[in-house]
Amino acid sequence: MIHRLLPLLLLVLSTGCSWFGGSDNSTPPAELKAIAQPVGVRQLWEVQVGSGAKNQFIRLTPVLADGRLYAASFDGVVVALDALGGQRLWENATQLSITGGVGVSDNGLVLVGTNKGQVVALRQDNGQEAWRSQVSSEVLAPPRAASGVVVVRTGDGKFTGLDARTGERRWVYAHVMPALSLRGNAPPLLTHNLVIAGLETGKLLVLSLDRGLPITEKTIAAPRGRTEIERLIDIDAEPKILGDTLYLVAYRGSVAAIDMRGGNLLWNRELSSYAGLAVDERQVYVSDETDAVLALDRRDGGTRWKQAELTGRRLSAPVATRDHVVVGDFEGYLHWLGKDNGQVAGRIRAASKAIVAPPLAAGDTVFVQGQGGALGAFRAGE
Repeated sequence: MIHRLLPLLLLVLSTGCSWFGGSDNSTPPAELKAIAQPVGVRQLWEVQVGSGAKNQFIRLTPVLADGRLYAASFDGVVVALDALGGQRLWENATQLSITGGVGVSDNGLVLVGTNKGQVVALRQDNGQEAWRSQVSSEVLAPPRAASGVVVVRTGDGKFTGLDARTGERRWVYAHVMPALSLRGNAPPLLTHNLVIAGLETGKLLVLSLDRGLPITEKTIAAPRGRTEIERLIDIDAEPKILGDTLYLVAYRGSVAAIDMRGGNLLWNRELSSYAGLAVDERQVYVSDETDAVLALDRRDGGTRWKQAELTGRRLSAPVATRDHVVVGDFEGYLHWLGKDNGQVAGRIRAASKAIVAPPLAAGDTVFVQGQGGALGAFRAGE
Protein backbone atom coordinates (compact mmCIF):
# COMPACT_ATOMS: atom_id res chain seq x y z
CA MET A 1 0.00 0.00 0.00
CA ILE A 2 3.06 2.28 -0.16
CA HIS A 3 1.91 3.78 -3.43
CA ARG A 4 -1.30 4.87 -1.68
CA LEU A 5 0.28 6.22 1.51
CA LEU A 6 3.27 8.04 0.06
CA PRO A 7 1.19 10.34 -2.16
CA LEU A 8 -0.80 11.49 0.84
CA LEU A 9 2.42 12.60 2.53
CA LEU A 10 3.55 14.30 -0.66
CA LEU A 11 0.20 16.02 -0.94
CA VAL A 12 0.45 17.22 2.64
CA LEU A 13 3.91 18.64 1.95
CA SER A 14 3.01 20.22 -1.38
CA THR A 15 -0.28 21.79 -0.35
CA GLY A 16 0.38 22.36 3.34
CA CYS A 17 -2.67 20.37 4.42
CA SER A 18 -1.92 19.63 8.07
CA TRP A 19 -4.48 16.87 8.55
CA PHE A 20 -2.26 15.20 11.13
CA GLY A 21 -0.65 18.27 12.67
CA GLY A 22 2.88 19.57 12.13
CA SER A 23 4.17 22.58 10.23
CA ASP A 24 2.16 24.18 7.47
CA ASN A 25 3.95 26.38 4.95
CA SER A 26 0.95 26.98 2.72
CA THR A 27 -1.18 30.08 2.46
CA PRO A 28 -2.95 30.44 5.82
CA PRO A 29 -6.70 29.85 5.90
CA ALA A 30 -8.71 32.92 5.05
CA GLU A 31 -10.35 34.65 7.99
CA LEU A 32 -14.11 34.41 7.87
CA LYS A 33 -15.64 37.76 6.94
CA ALA A 34 -18.88 39.11 8.32
CA ILE A 35 -21.82 38.55 5.97
CA ALA A 36 -23.60 41.80 5.13
CA GLN A 37 -27.12 40.40 4.68
CA PRO A 38 -27.01 36.78 5.78
CA VAL A 39 -29.76 34.30 5.20
CA GLY A 40 -30.69 32.62 8.45
CA VAL A 41 -29.16 29.15 8.81
CA ARG A 42 -30.51 26.84 11.48
CA GLN A 43 -29.71 23.37 12.70
CA LEU A 44 -32.64 20.97 12.52
CA TRP A 45 -31.01 18.15 14.47
CA GLU A 46 -27.65 16.55 15.31
CA VAL A 47 -26.52 13.08 16.41
CA GLN A 48 -23.14 11.48 17.10
CA VAL A 49 -22.07 8.51 14.94
CA GLY A 50 -19.38 6.57 16.78
CA SER A 51 -16.00 8.28 16.81
CA GLY A 52 -16.25 9.45 13.21
CA ALA A 53 -13.15 9.08 11.05
CA LYS A 54 -10.89 8.97 14.12
CA ASN A 55 -7.93 10.81 12.53
CA GLN A 56 -8.01 8.58 9.46
CA PHE A 57 -7.82 10.32 6.09
CA ILE A 58 -11.06 8.78 4.81
CA ARG A 59 -14.32 10.19 3.52
CA LEU A 60 -17.14 8.44 5.33
CA THR A 61 -20.18 9.74 3.52
CA PRO A 62 -23.77 9.23 4.69
CA VAL A 63 -26.41 8.23 2.17
CA LEU A 64 -30.09 9.19 1.95
CA ALA A 65 -32.69 6.65 0.82
CA ASP A 66 -36.47 6.54 1.27
CA GLY A 67 -36.53 9.14 4.03
CA ARG A 68 -33.74 7.49 6.00
CA LEU A 69 -30.15 8.54 6.47
CA TYR A 70 -27.51 5.83 6.87
CA ALA A 71 -24.06 6.66 8.26
CA ALA A 72 -20.97 4.90 9.62
CA SER A 73 -17.82 5.54 11.66
CA PHE A 74 -14.29 4.16 11.50
CA ASP A 75 -14.80 2.30 14.79
CA GLY A 76 -17.57 0.21 13.22
CA VAL A 77 -20.80 1.95 14.19
CA VAL A 78 -23.49 1.95 11.49
CA VAL A 79 -26.73 3.83 12.13
CA ALA A 80 -30.07 4.45 10.45
CA LEU A 81 -31.76 7.76 11.18
CA ASP A 82 -35.07 9.35 10.33
CA ALA A 83 -33.97 12.11 7.95
CA LEU A 84 -36.74 14.47 9.02
CA GLY A 85 -36.19 14.48 12.78
CA GLY A 86 -32.88 12.67 13.30
CA GLN A 87 -34.37 9.90 15.44
CA ARG A 88 -32.11 6.85 15.66
CA LEU A 89 -33.99 3.91 14.12
CA TRP A 90 -31.29 1.31 14.69
CA GLU A 91 -27.56 1.00 15.39
CA ASN A 92 -25.12 -1.83 14.75
CA ALA A 93 -21.71 -1.75 16.45
CA THR A 94 -19.96 -4.06 13.98
CA GLN A 95 -16.52 -3.89 15.71
CA LEU A 96 -14.98 -3.45 12.24
CA SER A 97 -12.69 -0.68 11.00
CA ILE A 98 -14.93 0.89 8.36
CA THR A 99 -13.06 2.87 5.70
CA GLY A 100 -15.58 2.82 2.84
CA GLY A 101 -19.21 3.77 3.15
CA VAL A 102 -22.01 4.16 3.04
CA GLY A 103 -23.85 2.55 0.13
CA VAL A 104 -27.36 1.16 -0.30
CA SER A 105 -28.86 -1.40 -2.67
CA ASP A 106 -32.27 -1.69 -4.28
CA ASN A 107 -32.88 -4.96 -2.42
CA GLY A 108 -32.84 -3.32 1.02
CA LEU A 109 -29.20 -3.43 2.09
CA VAL A 110 -26.77 -0.97 3.69
CA LEU A 111 -23.21 -1.52 2.45
CA VAL A 112 -19.84 -0.71 4.04
CA GLY A 113 -16.22 -1.77 3.44
CA THR A 114 -13.28 -2.16 5.82
CA ASN A 115 -9.54 -1.59 5.95
CA LYS A 116 -9.05 -5.37 5.66
CA GLY A 117 -11.09 -5.78 2.52
CA GLN A 118 -14.34 -6.97 4.05
CA VAL A 119 -17.64 -5.89 2.54
CA VAL A 120 -20.58 -6.09 4.94
CA ALA A 121 -24.25 -5.85 4.02
CA LEU A 122 -26.78 -4.92 6.73
CA ARG A 123 -30.55 -5.00 6.35
CA GLN A 124 -32.08 -1.55 5.99
CA ASP A 125 -35.11 -2.38 8.11
CA ASN A 126 -33.30 -3.57 11.26
CA GLY A 127 -29.51 -3.31 10.79
CA GLN A 128 -28.88 -7.03 11.08
CA GLU A 129 -26.08 -8.50 8.99
CA ALA A 130 -27.25 -10.10 5.75
CA TRP A 131 -23.90 -11.24 4.39
CA ARG A 132 -20.17 -10.59 4.48
CA SER A 133 -17.70 -10.93 1.62
CA GLN A 134 -13.93 -10.65 1.22
CA VAL A 135 -12.33 -8.58 -1.53
CA SER A 136 -8.68 -8.11 -2.44
CA SER A 137 -7.68 -4.96 -0.53
CA GLU A 138 -8.72 -2.01 1.62
CA VAL A 139 -12.06 -0.46 0.66
CA LEU A 140 -11.77 3.34 0.55
CA ALA A 141 -14.92 4.20 -1.39
CA PRO A 142 -18.59 3.54 -0.66
CA PRO A 143 -19.80 0.35 -2.36
CA ARG A 144 -22.38 1.00 -5.08
CA ALA A 145 -25.23 -1.28 -6.12
CA ALA A 146 -27.68 -1.59 -9.03
CA SER A 147 -29.52 -4.36 -10.87
CA GLY A 148 -28.55 -6.98 -8.30
CA VAL A 149 -24.80 -6.24 -8.42
CA VAL A 150 -22.70 -4.58 -5.69
CA VAL A 151 -19.56 -2.94 -7.11
CA VAL A 152 -16.63 -2.49 -4.73
CA ARG A 153 -13.52 -0.49 -5.56
CA THR A 154 -10.35 -1.39 -3.64
CA GLY A 155 -7.05 0.38 -3.10
CA ASP A 156 -5.08 -2.08 -5.24
CA GLY A 157 -6.77 -0.96 -8.46
CA LYS A 158 -9.48 -3.60 -8.64
CA PHE A 159 -13.24 -3.42 -9.14
CA THR A 160 -15.22 -6.39 -7.81
CA GLY A 161 -18.82 -7.24 -8.63
CA LEU A 162 -20.70 -9.10 -5.89
CA ASP A 163 -24.13 -10.68 -5.98
CA ALA A 164 -26.40 -8.33 -3.99
CA ARG A 165 -28.41 -11.23 -2.56
CA THR A 166 -25.57 -13.43 -1.33
CA GLY A 167 -22.32 -11.45 -1.50
CA GLU A 168 -20.78 -14.06 -3.80
CA ARG A 169 -18.20 -12.79 -6.25
CA ARG A 170 -19.42 -12.47 -9.84
CA TRP A 171 -16.46 -10.72 -11.49
CA VAL A 172 -13.21 -8.85 -10.92
CA TYR A 173 -11.56 -6.24 -13.12
CA ALA A 174 -8.05 -4.89 -12.43
CA HIS A 175 -6.39 -1.85 -13.95
CA VAL A 176 -2.73 -0.85 -13.82
CA MET A 177 -1.94 1.51 -10.95
CA PRO A 178 0.58 4.36 -11.31
CA ALA A 179 3.61 4.57 -9.04
CA LEU A 180 2.02 7.42 -7.06
CA SER A 181 -1.59 8.36 -6.40
CA LEU A 182 -3.68 10.13 -3.81
CA ARG A 183 -5.01 8.10 -0.90
CA GLY A 184 -8.66 7.47 -1.52
CA ASN A 185 -10.90 6.28 -4.32
CA ALA A 186 -13.83 7.85 -6.06
CA PRO A 187 -16.87 5.58 -5.84
CA PRO A 188 -18.00 4.25 -9.21
CA LEU A 189 -21.15 5.55 -10.86
CA LEU A 190 -23.64 2.84 -11.89
CA THR A 191 -26.07 3.72 -14.68
CA HIS A 192 -27.62 2.05 -17.74
CA ASN A 193 -25.96 -1.30 -16.88
CA LEU A 194 -22.56 0.43 -16.84
CA VAL A 195 -19.85 0.96 -14.23
CA ILE A 196 -18.24 4.38 -14.72
CA ALA A 197 -15.15 5.38 -12.74
CA GLY A 198 -12.34 7.91 -12.81
CA LEU A 199 -8.91 6.33 -12.40
CA GLU A 200 -5.64 7.24 -10.72
CA THR A 201 -4.13 7.68 -14.21
CA GLY A 202 -6.49 10.51 -15.20
CA LYS A 203 -8.55 8.18 -17.36
CA LEU A 204 -12.26 7.39 -17.45
CA LEU A 205 -13.09 3.68 -17.26
CA VAL A 206 -16.38 2.13 -18.37
CA LEU A 207 -17.23 -1.51 -17.56
CA SER A 208 -20.33 -3.62 -18.13
CA LEU A 209 -22.21 -3.99 -14.85
CA ASP A 210 -23.29 -7.58 -15.33
CA ARG A 211 -19.92 -9.08 -16.25
CA GLY A 212 -17.29 -6.46 -15.48
CA LEU A 213 -15.96 -6.42 -19.03
CA PRO A 214 -14.16 -3.26 -20.23
CA ILE A 215 -16.12 -1.18 -22.74
CA THR A 216 -13.91 1.87 -23.08
CA GLU A 217 -11.09 3.78 -21.42
CA LYS A 218 -10.71 7.48 -22.25
CA THR A 219 -7.99 9.90 -21.21
CA ILE A 220 -9.47 12.93 -19.46
CA ALA A 221 -6.25 14.45 -18.13
CA ALA A 222 -2.78 13.35 -19.18
CA PRO A 223 0.16 13.32 -16.72
CA ARG A 224 2.82 15.97 -17.34
CA GLY A 225 6.41 16.28 -16.13
CA ARG A 226 9.44 14.05 -15.80
CA THR A 227 9.31 12.91 -12.18
CA GLU A 228 6.64 10.73 -10.59
CA ILE A 229 5.66 13.61 -8.30
CA GLU A 230 5.25 15.98 -11.25
CA ARG A 231 3.21 13.34 -13.10
CA LEU A 232 0.87 12.71 -10.16
CA ILE A 233 -2.68 12.96 -11.46
CA ASP A 234 -5.82 11.39 -10.06
CA ILE A 235 -9.56 11.45 -10.56
CA ASP A 236 -10.41 11.08 -6.89
CA ALA A 237 -13.87 12.67 -6.89
CA GLU A 238 -17.12 10.94 -7.75
CA PRO A 239 -18.35 11.49 -11.34
CA LYS A 240 -21.77 13.12 -11.73
CA ILE A 241 -24.38 12.59 -14.40
CA LEU A 242 -27.28 14.81 -15.43
CA GLY A 243 -29.45 13.87 -18.37
CA ASP A 244 -27.16 12.38 -21.01
CA THR A 245 -24.01 14.19 -19.84
CA LEU A 246 -21.28 12.93 -17.54
CA TYR A 247 -19.11 15.37 -15.57
CA LEU A 248 -15.84 14.63 -13.81
CA VAL A 249 -12.78 16.47 -12.52
CA ALA A 250 -9.18 15.43 -11.90
CA TYR A 251 -6.55 16.54 -9.42
CA ARG A 252 -3.80 18.30 -11.41
CA GLY A 253 -5.92 17.81 -14.49
CA SER A 254 -9.13 19.18 -15.89
CA VAL A 255 -12.91 19.19 -15.62
CA ALA A 256 -14.74 17.58 -18.50
CA ALA A 257 -18.23 16.96 -19.86
CA ILE A 258 -18.87 13.81 -21.92
CA ASP A 259 -21.90 12.90 -24.01
CA MET A 260 -23.05 9.52 -22.71
CA ARG A 261 -24.89 8.65 -25.92
CA GLY A 262 -21.81 8.53 -28.11
CA GLY A 263 -18.92 8.96 -25.69
CA ASN A 264 -17.83 12.23 -27.29
CA LEU A 265 -16.06 14.92 -25.28
CA LEU A 266 -18.34 17.99 -25.16
CA TRP A 267 -15.86 20.28 -23.43
CA ASN A 268 -12.74 20.08 -21.34
CA ARG A 269 -10.95 22.84 -19.43
CA GLU A 270 -7.89 22.87 -17.23
CA LEU A 271 -8.87 22.89 -13.57
CA SER A 272 -7.55 20.89 -10.63
CA SER A 273 -9.69 19.51 -7.83
CA TYR A 274 -9.32 16.84 -5.20
CA ALA A 275 -12.62 17.58 -3.46
CA GLY A 276 -15.05 17.21 -6.37
CA LEU A 277 -17.99 18.79 -8.12
CA ALA A 278 -21.78 19.12 -8.21
CA VAL A 279 -24.12 19.86 -11.09
CA ASP A 280 -27.62 21.25 -11.63
CA GLU A 281 -29.66 22.24 -14.68
CA ARG A 282 -27.60 25.39 -15.38
CA GLN A 283 -24.16 25.05 -13.85
CA VAL A 284 -21.31 22.81 -12.72
CA TYR A 285 -19.86 23.73 -9.31
CA VAL A 286 -16.27 22.83 -8.42
CA SER A 287 -14.12 23.27 -5.30
CA ASP A 288 -10.67 23.63 -6.83
CA GLU A 289 -7.26 22.92 -5.31
CA THR A 290 -6.86 26.55 -4.18
CA ASP A 291 -10.18 26.34 -2.29
CA ALA A 292 -11.95 28.63 -4.69
CA VAL A 293 -15.47 27.62 -5.66
CA LEU A 294 -16.32 28.03 -9.34
CA ALA A 295 -19.60 27.91 -11.21
CA LEU A 296 -19.15 26.77 -14.82
CA ASP A 297 -21.67 26.95 -17.64
CA ARG A 298 -23.00 23.42 -18.13
CA ARG A 299 -23.08 23.89 -21.92
CA ASP A 300 -19.47 24.92 -22.59
CA GLY A 301 -17.54 25.03 -19.29
CA GLY A 302 -17.18 28.80 -19.27
CA THR A 303 -16.76 30.48 -15.88
CA ARG A 304 -19.93 32.17 -14.60
CA TRP A 305 -18.44 33.17 -11.25
CA LYS A 306 -15.58 32.40 -8.90
CA GLN A 307 -15.68 32.71 -5.10
CA ALA A 308 -12.18 33.02 -3.62
CA GLU A 309 -12.96 34.28 -0.09
CA LEU A 310 -12.43 30.80 1.41
CA THR A 311 -8.80 30.35 0.32
CA GLY A 312 -6.88 27.80 2.37
CA ARG A 313 -9.94 26.48 4.20
CA ARG A 314 -9.69 22.99 2.62
CA LEU A 315 -13.17 22.87 1.22
CA SER A 316 -15.30 19.82 0.65
CA ALA A 317 -17.01 19.12 -2.62
CA PRO A 318 -20.01 21.41 -3.14
CA VAL A 319 -23.66 20.42 -3.07
CA ALA A 320 -26.47 22.38 -4.73
CA THR A 321 -29.78 23.28 -3.09
CA ARG A 322 -32.58 25.29 -4.71
CA ASP A 323 -30.93 28.72 -4.31
CA HIS A 324 -27.47 28.01 -2.94
CA VAL A 325 -24.26 26.02 -3.24
CA VAL A 326 -22.99 24.63 0.08
CA VAL A 327 -19.43 23.63 1.01
CA GLY A 328 -17.83 22.50 4.26
CA ASP A 329 -14.36 23.43 5.55
CA PHE A 330 -11.53 22.25 7.79
CA GLU A 331 -12.97 23.89 10.92
CA GLY A 332 -16.40 22.32 10.52
CA TYR A 333 -18.15 25.36 9.04
CA LEU A 334 -20.78 25.09 6.32
CA HIS A 335 -20.93 27.98 3.87
CA TRP A 336 -23.96 28.87 1.71
CA LEU A 337 -23.06 30.63 -1.57
CA GLY A 338 -25.59 32.26 -3.86
CA LYS A 339 -26.06 30.32 -7.08
CA ASP A 340 -26.31 33.45 -9.20
CA ASN A 341 -23.19 35.26 -8.04
CA GLY A 342 -21.23 33.03 -5.63
CA GLN A 343 -21.43 35.52 -2.77
CA VAL A 344 -21.32 34.05 0.74
CA ALA A 345 -24.90 34.23 1.96
CA GLY A 346 -24.90 32.13 5.14
CA ARG A 347 -22.70 30.18 7.53
CA ILE A 348 -22.96 27.85 10.49
CA ARG A 349 -20.52 25.79 12.59
CA ALA A 350 -21.84 22.34 11.79
CA ALA A 351 -19.12 20.20 13.37
CA SER A 352 -16.18 20.55 15.74
CA LYS A 353 -13.78 18.90 13.28
CA ALA A 354 -13.19 19.08 9.54
CA ILE A 355 -15.88 18.39 6.96
CA VAL A 356 -14.17 16.23 4.36
CA ALA A 357 -17.05 14.19 2.94
CA PRO A 358 -19.36 15.99 0.51
CA PRO A 359 -22.56 17.33 2.10
CA LEU A 360 -25.88 15.86 0.93
CA ALA A 361 -28.94 17.86 -0.05
CA ALA A 362 -32.65 17.05 -0.18
CA GLY A 363 -34.51 20.13 -1.31
CA ASP A 364 -33.21 22.94 0.89
CA THR A 365 -32.08 20.62 3.71
CA VAL A 366 -28.35 19.89 3.89
CA PHE A 367 -26.97 16.85 5.73
CA VAL A 368 -23.31 16.72 6.69
CA GLN A 369 -21.05 14.42 8.72
CA GLY A 370 -17.86 15.83 10.22
CA GLN A 371 -14.65 13.87 10.77
CA GLY A 372 -15.43 13.78 14.49
CA GLY A 373 -18.66 11.86 13.87
CA ALA A 374 -21.18 14.68 14.31
CA LEU A 375 -23.99 14.25 11.77
CA GLY A 376 -26.54 17.02 11.40
CA ALA A 377 -29.26 18.52 9.23
CA PHE A 378 -29.30 22.23 8.36
CA ARG A 379 -31.49 24.63 6.42
CA ALA A 380 -31.07 28.19 5.21
CA GLY A 381 -33.93 30.69 4.98
CA GLU A 382 -37.42 30.46 6.35
